[in-house]
Amino acid sequence: MPLEIPDATLYNQFLLPEIQRERFDVVLVRPRNPLNIGAAARAMANFGFSRLSVVAPFAVTWREARSAVDCQDVLVNARESAALGEAVSGATLVAGTGSLQYRKPEQRVVRLLELAPLVSQELARGGRVALVFGPEKHGLTRDDLSWCHVLVEIPTDPRQPSMNLGQAVAVCLYELAARVDSAVVVSGLEPVESGRLELLAGVVEEAMEAAGYSPRAMQAANRRDPRLLLRRLALSAHDTRRILGIFRRILWRLRH
Repeated sequence: MPLEIPDATLYNQFLLPEIQRERFDVVLVRPRNPLNIGAAARAMANFGFSRLSVVAPFAVTWREARSAVDCQDVLVNARESAALGEAVSGATLVAGTGSLQYRKPEQRVVRLLELAPLVSQELARGGRVALVFGPEKHGLTRDDLSWCHVLVEIPTDPRQPSMNLGQAVAVCLYELAARVDSAVVVSGLEPVESGRLELLAGVVEEAMEAAGYSPRAMQAANRRDPRLLLRRLALSAHDTRRILGIFRRILWRLRH
């Protein structure tokens, strides 16, 4: 008997619609191994995701990954960014990934199984999602995580808590492909892009400096803390505009 080819519609019925997959970015931060970059791109292609951003990659590693013979279109079209803030500026939900063994997270922690409902709601209200993976050796830093609304915990055994980068990307994307509900309807507020929140955080930081809020040695914390706080508050776009106007006025008064 001839081999029956499965119906493409049935075969792909569990994948997200392409219009929603195009509002989803996978972000690799400072990756070191070209094979891992390639494996991550392959996993993206498996589940129909095409938007890859690579942040501050090692130059030789990145050239080697992109010049691979079996290089996926995902790698060819990947965006390169100098900083994580630039890579996620258009996202309205930024989810960092990692284990909790060596971290004391400052943002909400969700299990991998809990990520799909959050993504469903964000896509339903017209937002964009960025899923962020750290470098193979140490994962995302505290500063990296300050850009994230949530930290996604991938359940692993304590004897081997960290996963290979390509495997982590594959596990997370499978969960999203299998569990995100494209039929969710929400009547929520207009989502706020990460870049807009960073603009507000910058004005807050300037106002703190102008007011002599803390010593110069605390500048790094003053930059990170507002970024974290604004993401925990889950502000609407309208609220963000109003608060930005308030702090700009305060800053003007402090300077004049």
